[in-house]
Amino acid sequence: MNAAPELVSSALKMIAALAIVLGGMFVVVHFARRYLGRAGGVNAQRLMRVIASQAIGVKKAVTLVDVPDAVLVLGVSGDRIQLLARIEDPETLNRVRAYDGTAGVSFHDQLARLVSRRKADGHED
Repeated sequence: MNAAPELVSSALKMIAALAIVLGGMFVVVHFARRYLGRAGGVNAQRLMRVIASQAIGVKKAVTLVDVPDAVLVLGVSGDRIQLLARIEDPETLNRVRAYDGTAGVSFHDQLARLVSRRKADGHED
C-alpha cells in the first residue's frame, strides 16, 4: 500500500533531475554561442565561401568555392573532391563573386504563389 508515495517521490526526483540536466545544457549552449561567436567561431570572417553548387548526378556535384586569390571549380562526389578549374582572371572573378544565388525563386515565394492561386480558385480548407 506504500507503493503510491514511493512512485510520486520517484517521479518528482526524476523530473527534478531532468530539469537540472536540461538547465545545464541550456546554460552551456548559451555561453558557447556567446563566447565562441566572438572568438572566431560562427561569426568570424570566412576565408572560403561556397558560391554555388549544382548537382549533376547521384552524389555528384560541381561547386564554385571562393578563396582569397581565385575561385575554384570543384567536382564533388561521395568519396572525393577534385579540382576541375581555377578561375584567376580578374574580370571573371568579379562576375562570379558578384553572384549571390538569389536569381531563382525561393521555396517560400513558390509556396505563397501556390496557396494564393488555390485560394483564388475557391479551394479554401
